[in-house]
Amino acid sequence: MADFKRSVVYQIYPKSFCDSNGDGVGDLRGVTSRLDYIRDLGADYIWLTPFFKSPQRDNGYDVADYCSVEPMFGTMADAEELLREAEKRGIGLMLDMVFNHTSTAHEWFQRAMAGEKKYQDYYIFREGAPDAPPTNWQSKFGGSAWEYVPKLKKWYLHLFDVSQADLNWDNPAVREELKNVIRFWQHKGVRAFRFDVVNLISKPAVFADDPTGDGRRCYTDGPHVHEYLQELARDTGLCENVTVGEMSSTSLAHCIRYTKPENKELSMTFSFHHLKIDYKNGDKWALQAPDLAQLRDLFATWQEGMEAGGGWNALFWCNHDQPRVVSRLGDDEKYWKESAKMLALCIHLMRGTPYVYQGEELGMTNAYFEDIGQYRDVESLNYYRILQEQGLTEADIMARLMARSRDNSRTPMQWNAEKNAGFTSGTPWIDVPTRKSEANAEAEKQDEASILSFYKRLIRLRKERDVIAEGDIRFICDVPGIIAYERTLGNEKIAVYCNFTGESIAVPANGQRCLMDSYEDVPMMKDGRLTLRPYEGIAMAD
Repeated sequence: MADFKRSVVYQIYPKSFCDSNGDGVGDLRGVTSRLDYIRDLGADYIWLTPFFKSPQRDNGYDVADYCSVEPMFGTMADAEELLREAEKRGIGLMLDMVFNHTSTAHEWFQRAMAGEKKYQDYYIFREGAPDAPPTNWQSKFGGSAWEYVPKLKKWYLHLFDVSQADLNWDNPAVREELKNVIRFWQHKGVRAFRFDVVNLISKPAVFADDPTGDGRRCYTDGPHVHEYLQELARDTGLCENVTVGEMSSTSLAHCIRYTKPENKELSMTFSFHHLKIDYKNGDKWALQAPDLAQLRDLFATWQEGMEAGGGWNALFWCNHDQPRVVSRLGDDEKYWKESAKMLALCIHLMRGTPYVYQGEELGMTNAYFEDIGQYRDVESLNYYRILQEQGLTEADIMARLMARSRDNSRTPMQWNAEKNAGFTSGTPWIDVPTRKSEANAEAEKQDEASILSFYKRLIRLRKERDVIAEGDIRFICDVPGIIAYERTLGNEKIAVYCNFTGESIAVPANGQRCLMDSYEDVPMMKDGRLTLRPYEGIAMAD
């Protein structure tokens, strides 16, 4: 197993990565065809979002069979070929395990609906009148988290889409079924796993209304979650694999517990607090300018706190559920290259394991779709209707979708400047954005000053410098608009300074030698002060 502290993970959303057969949908053979690109980037693992059999109501996060391949992505033989070819290049595969819920099309749920008591106990069913849900909890995708089944005269819990029924982890039989899924893929050679919203798997002993919110405080980081993760790891040998848990609305204290090596639960965690700093009043669909002071404070709290507690972070800006960071926190027009590089520098040199989402290394931007007919995401379409019902204007709704829709990250990977960006010879399942066509792999591979070349140097630097993988972290320079920190290991020190604004800002600086600069030229240093140009990021060494 590669040292995950020195590793970099490249996330692929297969549906949008590379289409090998011209049907407009990316597939596993398409991923295999691009393995050399990922090797050249320097990534050690590929995290693949789910390619299992699924009705695709939530783009594969509604799994109907954990041990079968969805035909749109290929066959089991294609998955096995991908594993073999990745291994030849020294790349491990990280599979995405959606263990909080299954699709309602899963055989287990279908047998539950047919009245089999054994399988009803695989899920969370509650008896009740058709007009009285068991609790007031809300689905993450809008509306009640409960769905009534008239023929059973029962409600089932779905914290996400109505087609995603929550599993009952309190049932030992469910836990055994899921252990067998892990063993199945381990046997095929998979050595890394990502667990979707895994801190939601343990539900409360008593289901009750949440008097102050949407229910998340009732089921997040539940009573047996650590116990269940320890059991899963112990019984499957997961401690020999690299594992990461996606954490929904979690706490620092829990993430330390999840990732502390002696607890034998997970290698690292994804937490999302730093990606809510532009949510007005905590509402994803209400826009505000990013609160940069809050962003710095959150990084300082989580970075320094995880170090003090012995935990480990997954470092990321982007994934399949988040808008493109260069559009969100950078300037994707005037300072496109500079801000994309600064954002990469800022996150990659922190304490943790960096994740690069497909196209992030090219500076791909938000889609800026102007018509609701261009959107595909179930959450976006649900909220389009909800926002209409709230009386918002069409222009306001579309502005929110342009900023927040998960489809922003799901547009086709831009391989070249040709038709459909080289993603497919057919009609792509979702439109290719027209903006920033120069953000493509073919053009950037030829340019030493490109965003792609910058990412390659960053990834190389992590493998060369022990201080990045192993060093302490301390946040410095409390200047508005600036995020700065020092990494220290023995006598080795790196200082990182990042300007998140469109203005030049002078700061006191440490270090004599520039390791990396998002401006690709000599930084402006004089009398112990560093002038950071708009969206400039600099790493300095003693």
